[in-house]
Amino acid sequence: MILVIYSVLFFLFLQLLNLYIMKQLKLLTATIAVAGLCLFLFSCNSQGEKKADDASLKNDTAAAKPQNILFIKHRVANYEKWLANYVSQDSIRQVYGLHNYGVSRGIDDPNMVLVSLKIEDMSKAKTFISSPGLKADMQKGGVEGEPAVMYYDRQRFDISTTHDSMRLMISHKVKDWEAWKKEFENDKQARIDAGLKDRSYGYDDGDNKMVYVIVTYSDLKKAKDYFASKELQDKMQAAGVEGAPTMFFYKLVQKY
Repeated sequence: MILVIYSVLFFLFLQLLNLYIMKQLKLLTATIAVAGLCLFLFSCNSQGEKKADDASLKNDTAAAKPQNILFIKHRVANYEKWLANYVSQDSIRQVYGLHNYGVSRGIDDPNMVLVSLKIEDMSKAKTFISSPGLKADMQKGGVEGEPAVMYYDRQRFDISTTHDSMRLMISHKVKDWEAWKKEFENDKQARIDAGLKDRSYGYDDGDNKMVYVIVTYSDLKKAKDYFASKELQDKMQAAGVEGAPTMFFYKLVQKY
């Protein structure tokens, strides 16, 4: 009889132990599930934050921070001869903190060359331009006449135009930089309708009334017709543009 009672008690003990173990397993499973869900949500949130950061970075880059660029425009007797000489002088330019950015050729005159260099230090860049050796190097490369030198303080830059090789540089004087910029931004849709994309705009170093604009285009005739239109002339006058703008249509042939 006692053996039977012990057997029954032992059986009940095993059942209770089994119920306890099952309960603990269910609790452990639930805990693991909750932990997994938290990790999943955290991971999704992190990815969302990363995508948001990436989008923010892209937007910041699309309107890049100000950058000083040195533009040198001149005519050459022979482009290939000039280019070989220009490349050979790269180490000298780097001493003055100037880094190759692009080489372009005029559309109407392929021997009209536009060189662009990124500037590390403006004073060193100006020292380079006034250095005695530069004039001799230009003569050696076949540069004709006096070069046009522009110290471009770039205020806005759209990276979406990086691979667009057909470009136009417009330079003109304005009465007031902020007033001109507001009118220019307001007229953006008209430029888009004319097949133009804004690449960058800014002003001459130390003189924000000497403005430079660079746009890209795909149809040369359409672009020229737009800039020759009376409608644009009226808008430029309203924006405070003084005198006739200088326009240079060119093609980027070498990008660094």
